[in-house]
Amino acid sequence: MPPLVSLDDVHAARERIAGRLHRTPMLGSRTLSERVGADVAFKAELFQRTGAFKPRGVLNKLATLSDEEKRRGVISISAGNHAQALAYASAVEGIDALVVMWETASPMKIAAARAYGATIDTEAPDIPSAFERLDALIAETERTLVHPYDDPVVMAGQGTVGLEIVEDVPEVDLVLVQVGGGGLVSGIATAVKGLRPDARVVAVEPELSAALHESLKVGEPVTVEPQSIADGLNGPYAGGNCVQICTALGVESVLVTEDDLKDAFRFMYGRMKLACEVAGAATAAALLAGKVDVEPGSKVAAVVSGGNVASETAAGILAGR
Repeated sequence: MPPLVSLDDVHAARERIAGRLHRTPMLGSRTLSERVGADVAFKAELFQRTGAFKPRGVLNKLATLSDEEKRRGVISISAGNHAQALAYASAVEGIDALVVMWETASPMKIAAARAYGATIDTEAPDIPSAFERLDALIAETERTLVHPYDDPVVMAGQGTVGLEIVEDVPEVDLVLVQVGGGGLVSGIATAVKGLRPDARVVAVEPELSAALHESLKVGEPVTVEPQSIADGLNGPYAGGNCVQICTALGVESVLVTEDDLKDAFRFMYGRMKLACEVAGAATAAALLAGKVDVEPGSKVAAVVSGGNVASETAAGILAGR
């Protein structure tokens, strides 16, 4: 059976979205490198348009839609970063976008998605009911679903992050990726393993939101009740396609605690000067807390995404609350 996403798919995605997004930098950390005994650099996707990696996959998906699908409009569901990406990319393409969120989603992210031009539906009180609301609206409106993580076309777009990592760090040995639903790590693993077969790819999740971790144990999606402070990683389940790809490519999985995330968040602000979300600090958390085995002298790349943190959340963590 051919892979759901191939290296050729990722290269094709890069051609489709070329010139429309930022080439985000790799930023070294001497402090963290000395602590773990390896050469560590962060792929700063918080500097991407809308503050996260998400527009890569969305733009790739929109580029594959038919004229009729574009006319009917698109729809999705999101805690915030995918919502902003879909709103932004749809506005660029002149496509009407509807995004299902929920009452307890980040008010800042809801407002940002609206500001980009999307219609935001927040009738659902929580995540499970939001997915039910999504299904109902798809049937009612006949819009095309742009899935936040489990669409192979979206994953191919996210895989362009992996291409850039290998180009900037050609001898990379270990790539750390934070995980919500699994689309980013699936795309990155496809690119990295295609170019560097011996490199390790490690998925990092909060203990309180471990959908992919639990799914990889049994080989199929497992539903969890996500409760992490890292709202960008609070997916109720990992995508079935994501589980299949990560299993086939041998993606490893580690978990970090809420305290690990807060410590890493403070590190990213204080030492790296990166104003990331708590979700964006997950890869640093895995390194700082010793949750992943790092070979001495190896080259490590860690993704940092996104950059849409509420000021009260940042202030509370930085103040030690």
